[in-house]
Amino acid sequence: MSIYEEVEFEDLDYDPTTQIYTYPCPCGDKFSISLEALWDGEDVATCPSCTLRIEVIYDEEDLPPLREDDDDDDESEGGGEGDGVKQEGEKEGAEEKKEDIDEALSTVTKKSLAVK
Repeated sequence: MSIYEEVEFEDLDYDPTTQIYTYPCPCGDKFSISLEALWDGEDVATCPSCTLRIEVIYDEEDLPPLREDDDDDDESEGGGEGDGVKQEGEKEGAEEKKEDIDEALSTVTKKSLAVK
């Protein structure tokens, strides 16, 4: 995998609503990587319009915390009779959140392409 550029975490733009970091790509679009991906140790942001990739240089201690509604690990542990229903609702909420993020990324891409 070829890296176009190494970019410091502080140079990325952050959208707290979608929890997505972006950085301008030479093609006119934007590289993007989610906060969750950064917390998972991923450090490569991709551009949806071309093959370029950037490596994000960061320390985990500099990352903002993930929103509680995005973290399933804490609530799914512990067992109990009502957990099955709660987990179904959490799955539906997570799917809706993913759709919102996909829609936001699509909108950003369309806007940046329209600027060309």
